[in-house]
Amino acid sequence: MHSPDRRGMMSDMRLRRAPLLTLLLTLGISTAEARVRLGEPLPQHPWTAAAQEVVVVYSHDCGDLGDLWSAVLAAGLPVRAVNAEGFPSPAPAGVQAWTGEAATLFARQLRVGAYPTVLLVQDGRIMNAWEGTFSGKLD
Repeated sequence: MHSPDRRGMMSDMRLRRAPLLTLLLTLGISTAEARVRLGEPLPQHPWTAAAQEVVVVYSHDCGDLGDLWSAVLAAGLPVRAVNAEGFPSPAPAGVQAWTGEAATLFARQLRVGAYPTVLLVQDGRIMNAWEGTFSGKLD
């Protein structure tokens, strides 16, 4: 029986992690500008938490989020959409957006400074945050 060498296992691990790394690089994560506090637990929410997930907090006036949604969905992690500020705005097919007063309260408890905000969450805690306009290009 042939067992994989370390090099084979490492390349397999890199392939699985590449979409998440691509997402973070594409978004140009800048925690210096984010008011969301890293390491804090997410406020109360209606979904069952995953070990790792991406939370997108957005509002109706964010403009075209097509490129952002594409990058987020390509990460291969569960995606949670939070449509804040009381004006319904759709999420991509297959992603159920949380709306209403509770969704807006969630955004305010996070101290979201700009919409859209993308959070990388691990075990219920915010590991990274990005806020602002998404151009779809590496800056």
